[in-house]
Amino acid sequence: MKSFILAIVLVVSPIWPLGENPLVGDPYIIVDTSIMELAVVDEGEIQAIYPVSIGTRFTPTPEGQHTVTVKAVEPYDRKRDIPGGDEDNPLGTRWIGFDAEGTDGRIYGLHGTNDPDSIGDAVTGGCVRLDNESVEDVFSVIPIGTKILIKSDGESFQNTAIKKGAIAP
Repeated sequence: MKSFILAIVLVVSPIWPLGENPLVGDPYIIVDTSIMELAVVDEGEIQAIYPVSIGTRFTPTPEGQHTVTVKAVEPYDRKRDIPGGDEDNPLGTRWIGFDAEGTDGRIYGLHGTNDPDSIGDAVTGGCVRLDNESVEDVFSVIPIGTKILIKSDGESFQNTAIKKGAIAP
């Protein structure tokens, strides 16, 4: 019986996409810390670009390709013990955690904010901060398993997505 349940869970699991990715058509996130912007790539093209906040020079946003491992609506702020939905919660309305630096998706993430005026500044503890409306848009289109590339080279999102296989050349 346990094997049957495990098989069902694996077949209908929300963890997607499995295997090598991105492939053209897969959702893919690119963050360029040099210009403080995030691009959402889906269905083989850039769907949206959003301004973001990034980590400080003392708590930098970790570069490299990471994988979304956690998604949460009205996330709880563990560091400050602030419940989700509280107006004092600096994580805003959504959390999209990724596995940077060997973490489990609960340390680094894309998240909203209770301080939208901070967008565009290097002020976070290493996360990527968006305004709440933007993070809700991103949250709605990317599943767990989506790859997130964080870079600082200033190369266009289009060229980066082509090089990484998310957009056809």
